[in-house]
Amino acid sequence: MLKKLSKSIREYKTASILSPIFVSLEVFMEVLIPTIMAYLVDYGIEKGNMKYIVLCGLVLVFMAGLSLIFGVLSGKYAAFASSGFGKNLRKDMYYKVQEYSFSNIDKFSTSSIVTRLTTDVNNVQHAYQMIIRVAVRSPIMLIFAVIMALRTSVKLASVIICFVPVLAIGLFLIIRYAHPIFEHVFKVYDKLNRVVQENLRGIRVVKSFVREEYENKKFKNTSKEIFDDFCKAEKILAFNAPLMQFCTYSCIILISWIGAKMIIVSGNNPEIGFTTGQLLSFMTYLMQILMSLMMLSMIFVMITISKASCERIVEILDEESDIVSKKECVKTVKDGSIEFENVNFSYSKNKDKLCLKNINLKINSGQTVGIIGGTGSSKSSLVQLIPRLYDVTTGKVMVSGVDVRDYDIEVLRNEVAMVLQKNVLFSGTLKENLRWGNEKATDEEIIEACKLAQAHPFVENFEGGYDYYIEQEGANLSGGQKQRVCIARALLKKPKILVLDDSTSAVDTKTDALIREAMLNIIPDTTKIIIAQRISSIQDADIIVVMENGEINGIGTHNELLVNNEIYREVYESQVKEKEKEDE
Repeated sequence: MLKKLSKSIREYKTASILSPIFVSLEVFMEVLIPTIMAYLVDYGIEKGNMKYIVLCGLVLVFMAGLSLIFGVLSGKYAAFASSGFGKNLRKDMYYKVQEYSFSNIDKFSTSSIVTRLTTDVNNVQHAYQMIIRVAVRSPIMLIFAVIMALRTSVKLASVIICFVPVLAIGLFLIIRYAHPIFEHVFKVYDKLNRVVQENLRGIRVVKSFVREEYENKKFKNTSKEIFDDFCKAEKILAFNAPLMQFCTYSCIILISWIGAKMIIVSGNNPEIGFTTGQLLSFMTYLMQILMSLMMLSMIFVMITISKASCERIVEILDEESDIVSKKECVKTVKDGSIEFENVNFSYSKNKDKLCLKNINLKINSGQTVGIIGGTGSSKSSLVQLIPRLYDVTTGKVMVSGVDVRDYDIEVLRNEVAMVLQKNVLFSGTLKENLRWGNEKATDEEIIEACKLAQAHPFVENFEGGYDYYIEQEGANLSGGQKQRVCIARALLKKPKILVLDDSTSAVDTKTDALIREAMLNIIPDTTKIIIAQRISSIQDADIIVVMENGEINGIGTHNELLVNNEIYREVYESQVKEKEKEDE
């Protein structure tokens, strides 16, 4: 896990090394200061030697100044390195998600990925900053302070050593019981993000069904679950402070009592025994030791919190796309012919839970193919196999006579334009959204594609025309407008295969007919696959495929299916009768 995460340090390695170096120098200065203070008290103040006092004072000022400079530099490089590490982590995770296939994305919910990119990365970033600074400072300070304490008085140092096992056992128990709670709380964070995301994306539905109270209750319950988990964890972590205070004050009392007796016995003579200056310096070393132990305990707590975050981040980084291009792959799609050969498909790769069964279908290049079927008949699943958004479970899908698994993925997908059921537009100008289809498209090509998709007439009426600003997810466009913009975007790719997955359902029948007529006349060589619920949208297709329960129920022209296919005939008759009622 650490090896995987360390790859994201990259250009921040130098800063990550400099921070511990400067913090070590800072600690070295801080550890020497109490010894100089002891000399100042014993040989300067006690003996009234003003020159010695001034000399020691100048040395102390110089060392304190150096300590300050080293501390500032250490903090600067630690902040720079940790921020850069966090930036690289987010970048690596985001780029990794871009490589995922649909099945990989299905494994992680959107809300979970967002939590990992934000909350989890922040936790790891803060832990990294503590590791390269505080986690270096505390052990070094602890070791040096213990050495200096032993050098000052072995007897008093043994008092401190007696309390170390008490602290160690206490911290171990705290971490052991707190870690599982933090593991659970981040899963609840995923749930909270999902609740918020669904509410904001579906706010119009929430308001139209007057479900605000229900959504508020759902949010409140999830927030309370996080609150309860953190309270439970904090109750355990709260034992850290009293444990540290108990050890600290116990040490101070014992050392003050024993030290005072030693001073009295020696007569406060630095030549023959223990002195006031030595006791003063020893108390400083005591505080340094205990503060180091306290900081170590804080590091353990932070690592406990971030460990769960690290595991969740590594899950994203370790996930490998199950759809990748072969080393020796085909990089040219000659035409738009398609063939499904004995295709079976399951989203779970379980052959007992197939959503497509025994699919055999041949489509010639340039043909218009209509696909119709009831909800859940796997129409969308069928067409998603063509650009290899998913891989078949058994059998094969061929484009231009080549198995899609033998193509370079980018090449294949550039030749297959899909307008899916859910129309996705991004915040930005209309022109920027359209250029997703072809980033180098000229204004003339954009206008031509919009005319073909019957989008140009309403775009002309927008303020700014093609520079009209689209809100997130196209919130300021109607359903029909979004569909036509998405079709225009797909056409700008100039693909060999165009898939329209129920993408004209929100437009009127006249506009639907105009779109189909334009595609027939202007892009005759492009293979067009139209999934529709309205028979009027596909009745002029070269062939029509009727789907039922993941299987092909019938193939033929409109007239042939009216005679030979009961499902198609029933749908046609029900739609004709419905239209007759509307006309009346």
